[in-house]
Amino acid sequence: MSSNNSKEVMHVVSTAEHNELVTAAFIARGFNTEEARAAAEIAAVATTHGNRTHNALKALHLDELLGSAIGNCTPGAELIKLENRFTAAEVWDGNKKLGQLVAKEAFNRAIELADKHGIGMVSVDNAWHYLWGSGYAIDAANRGYIAYTNCTSTLAEVVPFGGKFPTLGTNPHTWAFPTTNELGFPICIDWATSTVAMGRVQQLKREGGTLPPESAVDADGNVTTDPAKAVSLLPFGRHKGYGLSLVNELVAAYIGGSIPTIRGTQASNPEEKTTSSFFFQIIHPEAMSGNAFAAGRNQKENVKAVIDDILGHGNQQCLLPGQLEAEAAERTQQAGGLLFSTAELEELNKIATSLNRPALPNIPYNP
Repeated sequence: MSSNNSKEVMHVVSTAEHNELVTAAFIARGFNTEEARAAAEIAAVATTHGNRTHNALKALHLDELLGSAIGNCTPGAELIKLENRFTAAEVWDGNKKLGQLVAKEAFNRAIELADKHGIGMVSVDNAWHYLWGSGYAIDAANRGYIAYTNCTSTLAEVVPFGGKFPTLGTNPHTWAFPTTNELGFPICIDWATSTVAMGRVQQLKREGGTLPPESAVDADGNVTTDPAKAVSLLPFGRHKGYGLSLVNELVAAYIGGSIPTIRGTQASNPEEKTTSSFFFQIIHPEAMSGNAFAAGRNQKENVKAVIDDILGHGNQQCLLPGQLEAEAAERTQQAGGLLFSTAELEELNKIATSLNRPALPNIPYNP
């Protein structure tokens, strides 16, 4: 879910100015205009929805440390769409292309397949980080589809339950459901399988915060709440998060992903692969309908009735997944631009300075 401290000073940056800066930053690293714009757009979508762990700073940081700078992401690479015998499923060789554009195209293709077959699936081998899965899934849900994606994270940063050494990625799962007509927003369930994402560690380090208990360990394997000392993460829910993270590793293994502990590195064995894997699935709601809903309800009415029952019986104050993101998107619209903390704005302006661009204007947000 999104994260905003209501007491924190925030600043308004127009989406256009943000996207121009981020696009310029990726172009300066050799990416073509289409790739750079896709990177800027999904970063803006994340910030629009209040996500501060997978914004433009995260995208550029990842590329600088683990992406194009060391050959794990190739600017201008071409997708290779592999032949197979299945009409509702496609497999692509991502060819280390920037993940944001790959994910956008993969979900669009899965939607085309679902329109024809009821379900559409795209698996991507040799992939590079797509940033924020919810951005693509929410878009698909707003278009009327049930969307799911998972991926293997760039690095193995999570210690399996009962273990000592990080051998799993933070490995997120994202589901989104087309409930905008019923609720005003899509239900979107998005979680890293670690207690926190590494992007959250980086944010708290930048903002001077502390980590939740039992979420990270230091270099000696001791549990720590200090983001500056955290080197590895722990799975959420102990064995449950471990199992869900394992799902991603196994899906990737079936697609073509290799050994987790060398992913995102410069492997010494040239026969090994260091890339991530993506999995995308779209379901057309009509393809699931048994057309036998109780009390004469249609499918949408039935979905609303189920949600109302879950939030009834004294549960009216419970939040639905995706609700905080929807509220953040409303704040963004009311503010007239994207909201960034003072520290985030300073980092963005360092990027502007490095590109000989003017600083982003300092416009305080006054809700």
